[in-house]
Amino acid sequence: MSNPLENDRQLPALPEDFQRMVDDFFTVQCRYQAAIREIRTKLENLDDEFQMKHKRNPVHHMQSRMKSVQSMMEKLSRRNKTQNINSAVENLTDIAGIRVICSYVQDVYTVAELLTCQDDIHLLRVRDYIKHPKENGYRSLHLVVEIPVFLYEGRVMVPVEIQIRTIAMDFWASLEHSLRYKASGNVPDEISEKLKQTAEDIAVLDQRMQYIHDQVDALIPDE
Repeated sequence: MSNPLENDRQLPALPEDFQRMVDDFFTVQCRYQAAIREIRTKLENLDDEFQMKHKRNPVHHMQSRMKSVQSMMEKLSRRNKTQNINSAVENLTDIAGIRVICSYVQDVYTVAELLTCQDDIHLLRVRDYIKHPKENGYRSLHLVVEIPVFLYEGRVMVPVEIQIRTIAMDFWASLEHSLRYKASGNVPDEISEKLKQTAEDIAVLDQRMQYIHDQVDALIPDE
């Protein structure tokens, strides 16, 4: 997992206030890193158990990340919140994030259900952009959960944002983000419409692959 905080610390000639925020975050970053490890371990265990029972893995791969200090301050600014680390911890639920990539649409919901039904996982928010895509065509299932982390000073509940989507959805989201970044966000309406249509085409492909998978699965006798 990359650590953007180290990059922040290495920036030359940082303003004093910003450098202080970077230093402050090093005092709390361990709780977010611990929360990511806890969630990843749970997902890996669920994936292994599912494979034992069903002879396949619902999780194709995972990625994790932590927001940089700069990114957190920019988000606080957009929300008109105080720009310091305490404010970030209090107001942001996506400082720590995990992206879970699945092969099939049904796997997305299976993974979400298996994770959130665990006793020590507290589900804070669900946003289903698969059933209700964003205007630009983006599809993914977003969860915000809290998990207990046991540190030197005691038990703390730490929020983690989890994005779960299919390989096809991730393919589109990654390239769409890259194209918009390359164009500095100034993508003409015509191209935006093509991107949205491509997202819809990919959604149809996901549905077809799910249907084919279910047909093949029905051919396999129960053990």
